[in-house]
Amino acid sequence: MNIINLTPHALNLMPAGPTGPVVTIPPSGLVARCAVDRVQVDTITVDGISVPVNQTRFGEVSDLPDPQPDTIYIVSALVAQAVPDRQDVFIVDDSVRDEQGRIIGARALAHV
Repeated sequence: MNIINLTPHALNLMPAGPTGPVVTIPPSGLVARCAVDRVQVDTITVDGISVPVNQTRFGEVSDLPDPQPDTIYIVSALVAQAVPDRQDVFIVDDSVRDEQGRIIGARALAHV
């Protein structure tokens, strides 16, 4: 099974139990992304300052390769949500955090 990491970060897949090997999947160098379009829909005033309120619309996915045999792609949740019919697209799930609360790995993969 080929696992292609289409995020900008290395992914550490960790065992569900207290011990076991950690599998690190380096970034592929290609990052799948959604096009972003921001549209101002309102304005609010905060302490005398006018602040725009935008609506963000996510569009077409770029840099997500076509499905390949025996290959899965790990992407951001946003990209995965944009392609819900792709059975080869996964996100990380069940995050593992260090003492400072930073994500250091994941115990599972998931479909959106």
